[in-house]
Amino acid sequence: MNFAVIDWQRPWLTHLRELGGMISSSSDWMSVANQVASQRGLTNANAKLISFVPQKNITDLSGYEAHIYSTGEIPTRDNVHDFFNALIWLQFPKIKQTLNRMQYAEIERKLRTSPAAEERGKQRDAATLFDENCAFVISSDLSFLDALKARRWKEILMIDPPQFSNRCEVILFGHALIEKLITPYKAITAHVWNVTVESDWFELSTEERRSWLDQRVAEDLAVGFLSSDFNHLPILGVPGWWDDQSDDFYDDATVFRSSRKH
Repeated sequence: MNFAVIDWQRPWLTHLRELGGMISSSSDWMSVANQVASQRGLTNANAKLISFVPQKNITDLSGYEAHIYSTGEIPTRDNVHDFFNALIWLQFPKIKQTLNRMQYAEIERKLRTSPAAEERGKQRDAATLFDENCAFVISSDLSFLDALKARRWKEILMIDPPQFSNRCEVILFGHALIEKLITPYKAITAHVWNVTVESDWFELSTEERRSWLDQRVAEDLAVGFLSSDFNHLPILGVPGWWDDQSDDFYDDATVFRSSRKH
């Protein structure tokens, strides 16, 4: 795999830069990822130690989520998409555990109640959106989160990056979302999961923030959620994440859409 396509200096990769740079420097990145997982004692929700296994070595891939839950093995291809998935497993293992458990439970429920049905169900759809395209928007300012929900874009985004970062932190979770940003374009939009914190959140170390966020969001997800629970954010509108964040940039209604009328 060509890791040269990843620009680790991009601001949206801050939370993955150290670990991702270390793993990608090896010619056998999956082995290094497995070493990290082993050192951290990471397991799935079924208490199986997780490992990243070449997908080509797995003969039956009819149930990806079920395979992960039953064995702890994560079928992995040698590409950027699965590389970022591995990084998220290593950084947010409790959230990944919870999503996998929910997917597995929904699969089993469908098999018991309507084995011939093809529909995935609302919970599985929501879990997939979260897994692939979620970004955390973390703030102690409820009015800020309300403004995001109402899509008052300029109010919350047309401010200086340091002022924004004093009120809010944006952390990418979805590995498909991160993959899209290898070649960024204006319309890339994240499904946002709002996280309300105390003001001292911004005084925590990077590791303390990651650990707390992993635990908190996993607990929130465990009670169930739907696709309608997400807000949306054109991710390159985050202050400092793109060069040309002018009035015209945010006035583009095809990207920065106004709130739906009810």
